Amino acid sequence: MERLARELQLERLAARVLACRGLGEPAEAERFLACRLADLPDPFLMKGMERAVARLSAALEAGERIALYGDYDVDGVTSTALLASFLREAGGDVVTYVPHRLVEGYGLNTEAVRRLAAQGARLLVSLDCGITSLAEVRAAAELGVDAVVVDHHMVPVELPAAVAILNPHQSGCGYPFKPLAAVGVTFCLTLALRKRLRETGRFGAVRPEPNLRRALDLVALGTIADVVSLTGVNRVLVRWGLEELSQARRPGVRALKQVAGIPAGAPVTAGQVGFSLGPRINAAGRLDDAARGVRLLLETEEPEAVALAGELDRENRARREIEREVLEQALVMAKERVHSGARGLVLARENWHAGVIGIVASRLAERFHRPAILVSIAGGIGKGSGRSIEGFHLYDALVHCAPRLAQFGGHRHAAGLTLEAASLPGFREDFEVYARDRLRNEDLVPRCRIEGSLGIRDVTERAVQGLAELAPDGAGHPEPLFALRGRPQHVRTVGPGGTHLKLGFGAGVDAIGFSLADRLSLCSGGVEAAVTLGFDDWSGTRRLQLKIKDLRAASGDGMVPN
Repeated sequence: MERLARELQLERLAARVLACRGLGEPAEAERFLACRLADLPDPFLMKGMERAVARLSAALEAGERIALYGDYDVDGVTSTALLASFLREAGGDVVTYVPHRLVEGYGLNTEAVRRLAAQGARLLVSLDCGITSLAEVRAAAELGVDAVVVDHHMVPVELPAAVAILNPHQSGCGYPFKPLAAVGVTFCLTLALRKRLRETGRFGAVRPEPNLRRALDLVALGTIADVVSLTGVNRVLVRWGLEELSQARRPGVRALKQVAGIPAGAPVTAGQVGFSLGPRINAAGRLDDAARGVRLLLETEEPEAVALAGELDRENRARREIEREVLEQALVMAKERVHSGARGLVLARENWHAGVIGIVASRLAERFHRPAILVSIAGGIGKGSGRSIEGFHLYDALVHCAPRLAQFGGHRHAAGLTLEAASLPGFREDFEVYARDRLRNEDLVPRCRIEGSLGIRDVTERAVQGLAELAPDGAGHPEPLFALRGRPQHVRTVGPGGTHLKLGFGAGVDAIGFSLADRLSLCSGGVEAAVTLGFDDWSGTRRLQLKIKDLRAASGDGMVPN
């Protein structure tokens, strides 16, 4: 650690974090911190890339209409906007299509394929979906439409008969980084296609070459929102994508930042994407028409972008209210299931809003530390969305339960499914058996993974700034968490209804524990807390502030001095 700090001129806490995460060698740590775009792997290493590029190049050369069919979440919306923008800059005839979640459901559907074929499409590119769409790809072929599948979900045994499939998880794929979001796969496609079109002379004075670095704002939005690992290639893409989001060259991004309360030129963090920008794009598809998200990100006129962002902001507020109601109902059911000893939560109710059940499943998985699936039933059919915890592969669980399901798809941490309502009891039983076989008692207890201990004297501006060099943080590379032992000088509750806990440790250091007011009685003496380090910029004054993730009364007498 000392060598790492010395050779890379890192702050000591930052060096400790890197060492704890397997980056103790200076050369490895330097590559991690540098995030060089030049270090991205060759996109042609991805299986199917040559065929995908050849078919798209041929479509551009022949002037064929290309239909882009994207999923309705942020990953699908950004993938669609990214490829549409690139192909149009390359002179392509492009139409975009995003299914209505509540009417058409997830993935390709045959009726939509027929409509796109009737509109003259001769090439269909599915984005963030399509890996399980055997019948729909076959229907496209019967209509004279070739298909290219761009996806990142788990690969089934039988693949659709597409011209090309891009998915780093498929067998025999040589691309070295697997956990890309769909927008990351799409970015690889645009890199490869730009290279091929450059070789053929398509770009020049009349048609300038697309600047793909400026497209990284879309890649960062989709990658962070899809909660994939922010390591390796994803870290590089997101690091530079956040720079683009901060500059907000795109009218739709400027408008989105405005409704989210982020000044146009202000730096954007991964947290702001995950909790402010992403949910507003998602809101379009959760409650109504996700195509508005694509239009917003492709919009070139400021007034139109502002109007679209306003619509999404209003829908996001409506989404939060619907989510609150569903969560209240699901909590009652979940508590009963947990009390009865369930290790997996499969909850169902008539007419739960299908647009929010995935969010609520995530809330339940976090609160009860169990895999959770919520199912909305309508007309005898249940549509479900699930989220998982560390150590439980949700997609594999659904494979085990496949005889009970009409359709399913997803990956380790999130999945969707469709089943007949009559199959729900059997599915719940099979899922619970699978969970009991794979989850031990200790797996059901949430853990704080800390990077080490520190005292109040370690909390300095230099330490916080040093840790900031490790950003962006998120899935796979979480914000560093430390164990702090100390005796607070001031303790009080703050916020609406006194729901938050505020501790003052002296030396200009405060700590805030959101929704931890129930721990107030533990703070009469010394405390042990799991904390992150940062700044509080409230009221225009910057102060050091710790955020408390968990807290308990200190054990023993050995207190770290203030």
